[in-house]
Amino acid sequence: MPDPHAPPSFRSGELTDPHLTAALKTLELTVRRRLDGVLHGDHLGLIPGPGSEPGEARAYQPGDDVRQMDWSVTARTTHPHVRQMIADRELETWMVVDLSASLDFGTGACQKRDLAVAAAAAVTHLTMGGGNRVGAVVATGEQMQRIPARSGRVHAQSLLRSIATTPHPRDGVRGDLRGAIESLRRPQRKRGLAVVISDFLGDIDWQRSLRAISARHDLLAVEVLDPRDTELPDMGDVVLHDPETGRTREFTVTPQLRADYAAAAQRHRDEVEQTLRSCGAPVLTLQTDRDWIADVVRFVSTRRHSLGASTPRVPRQ
Repeated sequence: MPDPHAPPSFRSGELTDPHLTAALKTLELTVRRRLDGVLHGDHLGLIPGPGSEPGEARAYQPGDDVRQMDWSVTARTTHPHVRQMIADRELETWMVVDLSASLDFGTGACQKRDLAVAAAAAVTHLTMGGGNRVGAVVATGEQMQRIPARSGRVHAQSLLRSIATTPHPRDGVRGDLRGAIESLRRPQRKRGLAVVISDFLGDIDWQRSLRAISARHDLLAVEVLDPRDTELPDMGDVVLHDPETGRTREFTVTPQLRADYAAAAQRHRDEVEQTLRSCGAPVLTLQTDRDWIADVVRFVSTRRHSLGASTPRVPRQ
């Protein structure tokens, strides 16, 4: 029986057109029914903040951010004033969706690829409207597809259909997250929102590119994980295959191997988190064995109660 908390499956063998249409519709209804009441207000609902465009000046009040002081008005009136910030009326959102071979895996209620598509759907449906535009760069390591940023529901449906039907990479092809992030830097765009959806496995060679993006845009990182990315079960002899290198090896899972694997996985996650924090990207973690919508709600609630704090992430369970 399908898990009611899992996103729809987008495995290539099941992607007949009726199934795809129904799966995308299910995602849209799930997002709108369970998140619209939480993410109310301005369009930056996933990473709420004070806005980016200068508005009117008003008298300073205790507790105001001194970085928003309007010195010209203060000098003219001899009373301290701050410049209020307002959100842009039209937002352009760009998603980097990593669909490399490491995401074609899952031991929970779904594959990581399904979660990546679900995350893209949540970002799309929650940032559309009011003339806002959404575009995407979809990377598999074998190919990179750029979907132009446009507005409207028809475009949103077309964009998600393109992401969901992206061909799987061949065995032995490595992902290229750095190249996908780098592709967002040109041509230069006005301030907007950049969302990176990936499992962030492999070399962390994308820090410089992401930091350059953060200098101009708000960032959000969506980390997509499976329990086997962080720990091995006690299962004795096992054959493991790495789809990004094409290598297959046989192991005997011992207590020492499990401990070493968990330690190495934790070190990598800590390094990924530290790198994303240094780029100013809050981290939303989704797992194949958890209710992904509940994790999104928890993430938003944490952000709303922690504005001005340093990039919180969803507590691990």
